[in-house]
Amino acid sequence: MTEIKEIGSLCAVDENGYIINESDHGKINPKFQEAIQLIIDSCLSFLPKEVHSIYIRGSVPKGEDIDGVSDVDAVVVTYSDPQDLNLDWVEETCQLIDQRFSFVKGVELGFSPLSEMEETEYCSMIPFILKTYGVCVYGENLISKLPDYKPDTSLANEHLIHLSSLIDTAKGELKGNDDPEDIRDCCSWIMRIIVRAGGVLVIDQERAYTRDLYPAYELFSKHYPEKEQEMRRALWYSINPLSNPEEILEFLNGFGSWMEMEKEKWLDVHNPTREMHLPL
Repeated sequence: MTEIKEIGSLCAVDENGYIINESDHGKINPKFQEAIQLIIDSCLSFLPKEVHSIYIRGSVPKGEDIDGVSDVDAVVVTYSDPQDLNLDWVEETCQLIDQRFSFVKGVELGFSPLSEMEETEYCSMIPFILKTYGVCVYGENLISKLPDYKPDTSLANEHLIHLSSLIDTAKGELKGNDDPEDIRDCCSWIMRIIVRAGGVLVIDQERAYTRDLYPAYELFSKHYPEKEQEMRRALWYSINPLSNPEEILEFLNGFGSWMEMEKEKWLDVHNPTREMHLPL
């Protein structure tokens, strides 16, 4: 059982209010280098003509990694749409790397097309993550070409516009599922989404953003003290996921449904036409 730790921080911003990327090659703990190289080698082996560039994001390139807690999160930019690529090898590769390095909690390998990196007028989540959290470890570094981002409604929309569909996806994966590991993975995934969504519900009031779970929980609780305990449960489940699907579904049908209603109120004000992406 992992205790809730008061770790993480709000994104730093410059004098113009733009989020500063605090990640750096020099902050990466040397013991992660072999795992990162294995990710690069695997991608080039399975996708020899498709890889444009590879990025590491999250706690590792910020030098904030914790043994047994931190994932290695990678984003692979491909020339083709990832939906057109054979990615059947990804899950097994991530498991092999995870098992080889005891200090790694898990490996997340995401894919995004190069065309998405060319969007400069609207907020889009993957370019945002690379710009504000990423470090290029292979290929042409696109970070300097991406637009700057502020902690504003266009960014909050990226989290909130998809919240209901993501909760529905989680419910669908949980119903009738008898694989404890799969259930726990789903629980951790959807709870992280809920906690981060809570943090951006108050982005107007706070003009602050974080992907770190504890400070997102704190931002939310400051403005919704009556829901603090339920959000703390979501935070707890994100790091201590349940293996009983009925318990998770009960929580999603309760607090999850309330979050969906609050999200709709937010969208009514900031995105009444329900656009997928808002202008920067």
